[in-house]
Amino acid sequence: MAAHCVHGNLDAVTWAPDTWRRRVALQQPEYPDTAVLACVLKELRELPPLVTSWEVLQLKQLLAEAAQGKRFVLQGGDCAERFQYCTPNRITNTLKVLLQMSLVLVVGAQRPVIRIGRFAGQYAKPRSADMEKRGDLELPSYRGDNVNLPEFTIAARTPDPQLLLRGHERAAITLNFIRALVKGGFADLHHPEYFDLDWVEDSPLADDYHRMVETIGEALRFMENVLGVRAGDTDRIDFFTAHEALHLPYEEAQTRRVPRQPGWFNLAAHFPWAGLRTNDPAGAHIEYLRGIENPIGLKVGGKCAPEQIRRWLELLDPKRSPGRLTLIHRFGAKRIADELPPLVETVRAEGGAVLWICDPMHGNTQITAAGVKTRHFSDIYAEVEQAFDIHAAMGQKLGGVHIELTGENVTECVGGAGGLSEEDLARAYESEVDPRLNYEQALELAFLIARKMKAG
Repeated sequence: MAAHCVHGNLDAVTWAPDTWRRRVALQQPEYPDTAVLACVLKELRELPPLVTSWEVLQLKQLLAEAAQGKRFVLQGGDCAERFQYCTPNRITNTLKVLLQMSLVLVVGAQRPVIRIGRFAGQYAKPRSADMEKRGDLELPSYRGDNVNLPEFTIAARTPDPQLLLRGHERAAITLNFIRALVKGGFADLHHPEYFDLDWVEDSPLADDYHRMVETIGEALRFMENVLGVRAGDTDRIDFFTAHEALHLPYEEAQTRRVPRQPGWFNLAAHFPWAGLRTNDPAGAHIEYLRGIENPIGLKVGGKCAPEQIRRWLELLDPKRSPGRLTLIHRFGAKRIADELPPLVETVRAEGGAVLWICDPMHGNTQITAAGVKTRHFSDIYAEVEQAFDIHAAMGQKLGGVHIELTGENVTECVGGAGGLSEEDLARAYESEVDPRLNYEQALELAFLIARKMKAG
């Protein structure tokens, strides 16, 4: 794990894309050949960007409206993208489930939904240990396809700088296809007749779900038949991209100035975030994020000291600008009631203008008796439900949800109307890192959230 450190008043250092190198940098791979890494980073700096500054600023404005309760955010996608997932079917299926979830959420929220995909760059993941041991062999942990590969061999697990170039190319291909789908013939998937709803009949809330689907259908028919606007027809960017800003040399290489705009932009994604393992206010990741113009996310968990919260706000959002900082809280269904209110109170006392998003996935991870990592659907929804209630009781609105999901028919999380059990996990468990909701579970979660918002 790489670490960089310098003495003195670090906050007084003028920010630049590389000032993070003066801080302790966690979760960074150790490359055996740093000269090759330097060549790769030079090439990345010269490649065209993946997103534009005006898209970034558009998202910042939309997130500001979400922070004011005028919009709702759906952020979702793979835990860790794989290069091999860069196929037309998988990309279309991910976009399909996010689009359909967002339409369901519009019914519940009665306000526009901002769609942010964990795609086109979510190729690096933090790990709890630098090394993994199987039998007598110990190798570097798999850190995502941007760093190394999951096969348990020395060749696969040795960090390879060339994978950064491949990741950039895969992200560009993915984003290009998403833009084409959003702009072109993907609009038909707005219509409820294209929803896969066989699972609904297994739910005691089937009647409620069918009513929501009919509401969506009526609204779309009104728009198309009366207003003459075809569903999905738009020239603006309808989906935004997000990934964890984990691999700092890669993020630095994507950080650029642009004509007629002040400041520096990360042009690898619209919405980068810092995870729970890298959110130390004194750390390299916060140092990097504080200087870019993008709206930024910060994962926060239990036992956040008030001083730590104050430092986050001071460093990441000193002007208290709505849309600048999103706090993505992840506690777990059993802990959120105790741990979220103090966090909200401290942010409020500091004058924070943050957007609040609930990540109900990471705090609810469990290991089965067979040693398989999973999540229970009931725990995931329980945390979301409590998040709505806690924010409402404290006089504000939950602004969105952050979900690890896939459009594929995987069996990684248990529960839901389909009744997946631990015995089903072995049938179609694909994830190399964290378990994701499948298409049916993700859509069911959207229906439950919409039902909650309508009732609230």
